[in-house]
Amino acid sequence: MLLDRLFRPRPTLLAGRALYARAVEQSREPALYSDLGAPDTVEGRFEIYSLHVVLLIERLQGPAAEGGERAVEVSQALFDTFVKDLDHALRELGVGDLAVGRKMRKLGEAIFGRGKSYDAAIQALPDPAPLEALLARTVYAEADPTPAPRLAAYVLDQRAALAGQSLERLEAGEVDWAAPKVDGTP
Repeated sequence: MLLDRLFRPRPTLLAGRALYARAVEQSREPALYSDLGAPDTVEGRFEIYSLHVVLLIERLQGPAAEGGERAVEVSQALFDTFVKDLDHALRELGVGDLAVGRKMRKLGEAIFGRGKSYDAAIQALPDPAPLEALLARTVYAEADPTPAPRLAAYVLDQRAALAGQSLERLEAGEVDWAAPKVDGTP
């Protein structure tokens, strides 16, 4: 019993892992790729995964969060889980041990840069143009950027859905994402 308590992961770590799992699940939503045109490539999926993680971190730490230390710990656990998963994915893709560190450094810089860019684009709201431009530059970097405004609408829908969920629920690792709106749906 004592060893169980000593080696049991902290609740905030478990919550961060659970939120990451839900972000991955949402990032694999087929409509993001088939209807919103996100490229179904390693780079495209990285951008979509990053987008969902950034949205969760923004909700946990943003001004609307009004969260305290627990929200910060959960968001850090979410971020750490994301980074560990990226490391694992690189190794699965066959990147050698010596190159993983360099690649992870570049990915870390990319994630940090995306977070700052998303923050700036969100600060510009209600004008969606900066968010649309950011999505065109990142998600659609190697694809047709025409669907960027629809993906921007998806991002705004997700922000609204997250804002409507209690911080306590998110701190417990529970999140509900809005269903992607596809052509012909309201």
